[in-house]
Amino acid sequence: MYKPSLSELTAFSAVARHRNFRAAAVELGVSPSALSHTLRNLEQRMGLRLLNRTTRSVAPTQAGDWLASKLTPLLLEFDRTFEDIGTWGGRTAGTLRISAGSIAAQLLLRDTVPEFISTYPDVELDLVVEGRLIDIVAENFDAGTRFSSSVPQDMIAVPIGQASRYVAVASPAYLKGRQPPKTPDDLIDHNCIRSRYPSGKAYRWEFERDGQELSIDVRGALTLNQVDLMADAALRGMGIAYVPEQVVAAYIARGELEVLMPDWCPVLPGLCLYYPGHRHVPVPLRAFIDVLKRKKTTPIV
Repeated sequence: MYKPSLSELTAFSAVARHRNFRAAAVELGVSPSALSHTLRNLEQRMGLRLLNRTTRSVAPTQAGDWLASKLTPLLLEFDRTFEDIGTWGGRTAGTLRISAGSIAAQLLLRDTVPEFISTYPDVELDLVVEGRLIDIVAENFDAGTRFSSSVPQDMIAVPIGQASRYVAVASPAYLKGRQPPKTPDDLIDHNCIRSRYPSGKAYRWEFERDGQELSIDVRGALTLNQVDLMADAALRGMGIAYVPEQVVAAYIARGELEVLMPDWCPVLPGLCLYYPGHRHVPVPLRAFIDVLKRKKTTPIV
């Protein structure tokens, strides 16, 4: 049976992962037509269909799905081998891919990333901001970020910041002439800056005091899906926002935002960087973790 070359296997793996020729071509630095030609030649030489193609989509066949599942760890280990051998020359090099939520990304960009790229200029850091929880192994990331309480058990977690809490905040301009809410039920009389999950479902604001929990479907004219935009809208007097305290700590300290119902604001577990515990840790990730452990997080402004 025909034995594919490394470049052919890499091409197939990229298409199977992205399920899109154009996205895979961008990753590999080739044209979509050249990539499609490579895959068709591979299938012909193997005498096996690996991909189902339509005018709008591409997906692995059963055989292609099996091959992709075997190739992913092999190709990843191949890349790691050459990253590790680079350290024999006294330098840390390679690519580091991290999937991060927007808050974690801002914290890392403020505290860790500048020192990391200064210390390790030969490492290419690919920080992808995701609004959804993903399988970092399946999507070929070295590490991801989550709240510590939601990290899978087979992963190793490294704290990014301290435990925080969600706070309801509003600007003095918005509160002027209005009665500030004393309890979550009072929010019915206010314009709230709403948010949605990546699925499109509206987020119900969750409060807690002395063991009593409340979930409120607030009302408001504006809905956003990024906490930094919600904070900015609150600063502009557009309503009450409900966001992680570290996002607005500097604004609160300067009196630009006021915390409402502080005794109802629940404490959240801290954010962390996590990565597979059963795999070889690539050298760039080890270096990033070393920098992360040295840094202390500060408020986002």
